Amino acid sequence: MSPIKTSILGVGLAGLTFHVPFVLALPELFQLHSVLERNPSSDGGKVNQRFGVSVKIYTSLEDILKEPEIELIIVCTPNSTHYPFAKAALSAGKHVLVDKPVTTTSAEARELGELAKAKNLVLYAYQNRRWDSDFLTLRRLLGDAASSPISLGDLFEFESHYDRYRTDLKGSWKDQNGITWDLGSHLIDQTVALFGRPEKVTGFINNLRGIGDADVDDNFTIHLHYPRSSIRPYPLTAILRAHMLSVRIPQLRYVIRGSKGTFTKYGLDVQEEQTKAIAKPNEVFKDDYGREPDSIQAVVENMSESGAVTRSLIPSEKGAYVELFRNLAAAIRKREEVKIKWDEVITVLEIIESAYRSSQEGRTVTLGQVSV
Repeated sequence: MSPIKTSILGVGLAGLTFHVPFVLALPELFQLHSVLERNPSSDGGKVNQRFGVSVKIYTSLEDILKEPEIELIIVCTPNSTHYPFAKAALSAGKHVLVDKPVTTTSAEARELGELAKAKNLVLYAYQNRRWDSDFLTLRRLLGDAASSPISLGDLFEFESHYDRYRTDLKGSWKDQNGITWDLGSHLIDQTVALFGRPEKVTGFINNLRGIGDADVDDNFTIHLHYPRSSIRPYPLTAILRAHMLSVRIPQLRYVIRGSKGTFTKYGLDVQEEQTKAIAKPNEVFKDDYGREPDSIQAVVENMSESGAVTRSLIPSEKGAYVELFRNLAAAIRKREEVKIKWDEVITVLEIIESAYRSSQEGRTVTLGQVSV
């Protein structure tokens, strides 16, 4: 089949790092038709300058939507534009990949899902961190639990961090959205992918540094409560944290406790920094791309029959953001189902909304059943 003609809305950090390189790296699947750049420079625009290509540059979404040959629109503009831009693209008969958070309310996400279903279009959430090296490593370990002597047993506590040390604001639009909508979207999505929809949510969200808008958070701790069940002999608590004043190198990433062992991991996936530095998109296929250094391998500690604690290094999986785009193309060409289900996307947003309500009201909030 012919490559999917694609237009990318926005050429900031998200567009240039997380979208353009992967679209260009898969010419058998995608053809980058155009980009939306509100104020392109006279010397060819950001994409053409950086990657040495020649794609059309539009300064208005309306002109892009009029192009009948465009099949896919990627929305990686500021959060407040995700819903109107995605809705306009779906209404024009285009498939849509929309950056996280897909919308700023769960109601908007539900509406987009219904519109895509009515028009038989693919609506895909850009949750690239399901293909982080450490998350893939963790999924492998949990999947091999029955056959491997290195096992966590039955989980009862899942702690996931995305911490930084930053004393000031970056000055970008992300400073106006809050860290819970930004980094929280990743941590919650990964948790939902592993354990499904929680029963209750407890949120602690605030502006720790006291800079910028006092209502815009820069710190959160969110507890997701999963009850004991036929498949879960222990109640499970997922503790999700993002902190902007965490002094540590490397930062803590995971601490996961089970009846037989504890999984500990430091350091972040390397793909973002690697992609920022690549000169040519095909460098995402180099052997070292997505490979973590051995120094930040995860460790599993188990209790032996003699009562001694054994420590095992867990080899890291290779990170693979490119697989998101392969799945997206296969879904558009109706060869595969999307790997990020839209009901999970709605659940993530409902958890964020519940966490804010919990924090404001000082109580644990029960999460209702999702309707899609």
